[in-house]
Amino acid sequence: MRSLLRPWLLAFRPKTLTAAVVPVAVGTCLAKATHNTVDWLVVGCAVSGALFIQMATNLFNDALDFKKGSDTGDRIGPLRVTQAGLLSPRSVIIGGVVCLGMAAVFGVPLIAKGGIPIAAIGVLSLIFAVAYTGGPFPLAYKGLGDVFVLLFFGLIAVGATHYLHTLDMAWAALVAGAQVGAWAAVLLAVNNLRDVATDITAEKKTLPVRFGIGFGRAEIAVLAILPFVIGAYWWQNAQPMAALLPLAAVPFAAIVIIGTQKNAPGPIYNRYLAKAAALHFTGGALLAVGLWLD
Repeated sequence: MRSLLRPWLLAFRPKTLTAAVVPVAVGTCLAKATHNTVDWLVVGCAVSGALFIQMATNLFNDALDFKKGSDTGDRIGPLRVTQAGLLSPRSVIIGGVVCLGMAAVFGVPLIAKGGIPIAAIGVLSLIFAVAYTGGPFPLAYKGLGDVFVLLFFGLIAVGATHYLHTLDMAWAALVAGAQVGAWAAVLLAVNNLRDVATDITAEKKTLPVRFGIGFGRAEIAVLAILPFVIGAYWWQNAQPMAALLPLAAVPFAAIVIIGTQKNAPGPIYNRYLAKAAALHFTGGALLAVGLWLD
């Protein structure tokens, strides 16, 4: 049984799944801060739905990158199950469809509470889980993956979660969403810079492919630093814990920035990808705690 489950666990990419959980946590804690309310049904359904959408996106990415020739034997990133022959592309795609179906199930209570805006976000999330890598206009192959991550794993995810708890929109949700989304985009930016050579061969036009390695390094630095700058909003808004606690994640940002500046893109970037994940999780989790305490 373990041998059957292991390829699927690898395909789900568990280390990336915090990108789905952190925005829900931040949006929930922001609702507690702004309206002193938390709907635990919303928390459960939002986390579950986000996890299934993230897993579906990872599965489609795994299978379709292999079919498009982006993942080959020259890959320097973490193992991909279709490229490694552990699962067939067809099986992985079917798994992605099943995950989208589960996400839709958990979305029903959220739509019942949030109405048309949440239904629209849900439908778009399901579509873009496939369109990130597949379809006639794959975002990741057009240099739009970074924008997708910033929006759907930041601004939209945090804003929608806050709205579901409060049925109200707040400027603060955009601030928190921008912070979380920028940190999430750092992961993709490091990943894209690491793979710039193979992506050129596969005609995957990520931002470093389009604009060069220097641009990729500058993007990582801006995305890593920007959330700490934006965090000054919480201090001005008399929420000091939300402003100060995330600063504990600064060392992770420094390691990622310095490491990607000093080293040429290659396998060593896997080390900085792990630090970027730590930056996203630590910064986002401490922002959530700070909002809850304030």
